[in-house]
Amino acid sequence: MDYFEFFEIPVSFHLDNADLKQRFLQKSRQFHPDFFTLAGEEKQAEVLELSTLNNEAYRTLSDPDKRMGYILQHLGLIAEEGKNEVPQDFLMDMMDLNEALMELEFGFDESVFEKAKNDLAQIEMALSNEVAPYLERFDANKPNLAELETIKDFYFKKRYLWRIQENLDRFAPVSKET
Repeated sequence: MDYFEFFEIPVSFHLDNADLKQRFLQKSRQFHPDFFTLAGEEKQAEVLELSTLNNEAYRTLSDPDKRMGYILQHLGLIAEEGKNEVPQDFLMDMMDLNEALMELEFGFDESVFEKAKNDLAQIEMALSNEVAPYLERFDANKPNLAELETIKDFYFKKRYLWRIQENLDRFAPVSKET
């Protein structure tokens, strides 16, 4: 079942988190397996499945990045893992960041680390600002394919930046206790 349909909310990249949580809690009470211990095995299995669906749907929709991936996948814009591509021009733009990571591999340099961290934050902010209008305008009833392609590119660029962030985090200086 579609997660948006399950929570009876419109498909959107932006959700009212308080409303989503309220719907989740309501479904949690409705489908809590402890309330069905005396029911037959078939009913218990059904409730367990609905409870699992509730948890997974909430986990996905409450996270903006997972929600974006879910919507794009649901619309058929994301191929199976490994068959999606980050735009080539973006990869070229990331060369400096990747070179900084390589430099950090050979020896930690705080100035290189700080510059890479700041550059990454600026790139993420610029990408988010660029895609924000498309996310706001999105209408699941009349999707604009060109805008969805831009959103998809943003999604894969952001995933690429997460990997850079994870690598950069490995080099983060350990905070010293005073």
